[in-house]
Amino acid sequence: MSSPHDFAFLHGEWEVANRRRTDFLDPESPWEEFWATSSCRPLFGGAANLDEIDMPYLAAQGATLRLFDPETRLWSLNWAASRTGKLFPPVTGRFEGGRGEFHGDDTHDGKDVRVRFVWADVSPAGARWEQAFSVDDGRTWVTNWTMVFSRPSGTPGR
Repeated sequence: MSSPHDFAFLHGEWEVANRRRTDFLDPESPWEEFWATSSCRPLFGGAANLDEIDMPYLAAQGATLRLFDPETRLWSLNWAASRTGKLFPPVTGRFEGGRGEFHGDDTHDGKDVRVRFVWADVSPAGARWEQAFSVDDGRTWVTNWTMVFSRPSGTPGR
């Protein structure tokens, strides 16, 4: 069952290995790989957090505000990108069995997409995030971005 401390593993500093498709909707498009750094801090006693990721390869930064709703026991993940200055529609979901899955609706290149984020392989030393889009209401998915988080050398928990 999801709890207000599901994202406690994410607090602190990270090195992030990114792998993303050059076309988010084409499952045959090539992958590009690059490094980023991320920093996450808790808010509201852990029932929320804010992270910022710096992606020099893309000349961009992003921020995610995560909020836990104690009534529904769901998290909302709210992403903002430096390139647009806009807040994207949230994805909502929960953790079950050590895996977090979150869904929402958005548009990409003028097409309506269903969005899925998955958090897995969570530990104090690392985690894996994945993004996938569906243009057929979730019948099929194109995984288009993955991030593998690891603690910088010398960081506690590594």
